[in-house]
This record gives sequence, structure tokens and C-alpha cells, in this order.
Amino acid sequence: MPIGPGDFELTMDELRTVARYAAESAQEVLAIFEDAHPEDPRPRAAVEAAWTFANGAPRTKLQRVASLDAHRAAKAAAGEAASHAARAAGDAASAAYLHPLAKATQVGHILRATACAARAAELRAGGDPAVGDALVQQARQRATPVLIDVLGRYPLAPTGKSRVAHLMKALDSSLRTP
Repeated sequence: MPIGPGDFELTMDELRTVARYAAESAQEVLAIFEDAHPEDPRPRAAVEAAWTFANGAPRTKLQRVASLDAHRAAKAAAGEAASHAARAAGDAASAAYLHPLAKATQVGHILRATACAARAAELRAGGDPAVGDALVQQARQRATPVLIDVLGRYPLAPTGKSRVAHLMKALDSSLRTP
């Protein structure tokens, strides 16, 4: 992919770090989806595809297809918590395709899986925002220096009105604060 002004390089190791971070978050809430839809393997397959790449396999259409399938599962999910858990799984699989483009929208490939996981957890806890905030704080603690360095190459996370956007923005801000 050509690199334009403000764009940069990303190594496969850096992409694997991002995918690992997203997969860890999605893994934490996968059971929320599976409890509601034990017959639907799509989100689990997406998390497994993310782990496959994070653990050294090449990125292939496996991650793309699994991501799309998990997002379809999210649309069909019975309940908002299950839907967000499936979205987290889909976002984890798509993290392998973070692009080295200096655009705020790319930040979602790094942080949206965690934000969706936090939202799923707080919805499962009856909508308690403290649960989501705590999950974001835990994600902040497990962020590696490499992940923080990659995030720092991108503009700030976009501002949005949804709770997921708020959680993503909070995580972005906390990771950029020394």
C-alpha cells in the first residue's frame, strides 16, 4: 500500500501486538454471546482467527471472513450485551488489518474490541457503567509499550455519542497519558 503524507510503516510484529490486545478483550466477554447463542460458533471463530494471526500465522482471508461473520452474528444477536460481545470478536479478527494510515478511523482497529467488550460487560451487569470503566482500566494496565507506541502514530480516537465511542475515547486518552 502506498504511503502518503502523515502515514507510516507497521511491522507484522506490531500488527500481531494489536491483534493480541484485541483478542484478549474479546475473549473476556465471549461467554456473554455464547450463553445467549450456544449454537452459533461465529464469534468464537473470529477470536480464534485473531489468535491465529497474533500467534504468528500469516494474516489471510480467515481473519476477514471471520470478522464479517462475527459482525453478522452481532446483528442477529438476541440482546445488546450479546451483540456487543460478538462485535468485540469481529473487531479482534479485523485488527490484523490495521492500516498504516494516519486517520482517526483506524484507531477503531486498535481499541474498538476493548470498548465493545467493556460495553457488553456493563450491559450484562445491568447497565452499570462502573463495570465498563473497570474493564477499560484493566485493558489500560495490560497495554504493552509496543501497543502504546503504535496507537501514538494515529490521531486521537474520534468522538462519538454512543457509549462504545465514549469507552473507546476514554481508553485512547488513558493510553496516551504518561
